[in-house]
Amino acid sequence: MLPFTYAVRNLFRDPARLLQTVGGAALVVFLLMTASAMNNGMDQVLSASGSPKNVILLGTGSEESIERSEVHLEVESIAATSIRGLQETLGQSAVSGEIVYQAPVATETGAEEQGLLRGVRESALLVHPSVRLEEGRFCASGEVMVGILAHRKLGVPKSEIAVGKSIRFENTNLTISGIFSAPGTVLESEIWFDRNDLATLTQRDSLSAVVVRLGDATMADVEAFTFQRNDLELAAIREDKYYDKLGAFYSPIQTMTWLTAAMVAAGAVFGGLNTLYAAFASRVRELATLQSIGYKRPAIFVSLLQESLLATLTGTLLALILALVLIDGKTVPFSIGTFHLILSPTVILTGLIVGTLLGSVGILPPVWRTLSPSLPKALRSS
Repeated sequence: MLPFTYAVRNLFRDPARLLQTVGGAALVVFLLMTASAMNNGMDQVLSASGSPKNVILLGTGSEESIERSEVHLEVESIAATSIRGLQETLGQSAVSGEIVYQAPVATETGAEEQGLLRGVRESALLVHPSVRLEEGRFCASGEVMVGILAHRKLGVPKSEIAVGKSIRFENTNLTISGIFSAPGTVLESEIWFDRNDLATLTQRDSLSAVVVRLGDATMADVEAFTFQRNDLELAAIREDKYYDKLGAFYSPIQTMTWLTAAMVAAGAVFGGLNTLYAAFASRVRELATLQSIGYKRPAIFVSLLQESLLATLTGTLLALILALVLIDGKTVPFSIGTFHLILSPTVILTGLIVGTLLGSVGILPPVWRTLSPSLPKALRSS
């Protein structure tokens, strides 16, 4: 085998070419890690947002969008008294009639952006147990309570939605009374209104949905209720299934993320292949000389592989550092909330696999072309 120092020395024979190889590998790995982090983040926030113990009662035909749904106001009280075995806290059934609405919201500085609004009463805390009040108090009439990531959804600094500040919706100023968290869910990006206020401002006389939390009851019990009360025109769907459907809705976006990253990465890969072809083509006589003094082609191949892996794994390390600085912990807004970009073990493993493949598989075509000529022909090459 050739000494390892031979591969290391050859890396620095052409610094410009080395920078091209390392930079190309870093770009490819960084793009694919970013795509992986984005898709994982979206999947995780959607899967964490739905609870298998919650069932959403929606208007028939609106099972795929809670915002388009309309449910009669009386469904909340009818469901609470008709469905046996719902979870209870201090004698109160875990039933929450809610209005969900998307509309532009303005902050005190005049910045306006689409926000996800939810009209609730205190009973919402019974069906959304992950919600924790971090600061302030629950919203009353004329007030709102904002999620800890709502500023990212609105595209404003966190200071603009602090307790005591106000937001403007439908020409009405509402004071921010509290900040809440709901770790890992889309709820953290929402703005919660007093339900009567949101109904008045949006001129609604119906709910978007009624969320019930199961105790001893089962999904079959809730479905039986919807069948018995055909007059209410209700459909029941488990909350986790609802968010699974949303995940399927966003899957084309996730696919486009991968395709975009792959197309840019492919350009970088082809550029890297050209660089390797040029680098190895100029060394055909040198490699033939090594064969003539006794080194076998497999040994030369291993040395070239070491050289390639050193360059691409250096680029991979650079990509990991860039990802740690630029994307780890960042939040990305999308239509129904925000999600975190996390350098999880899966994302890091993706980067390492891509970097290794670039250095090992990507080297095969130029090495084959370099080592395939016969020894006399290779020695005569210029």
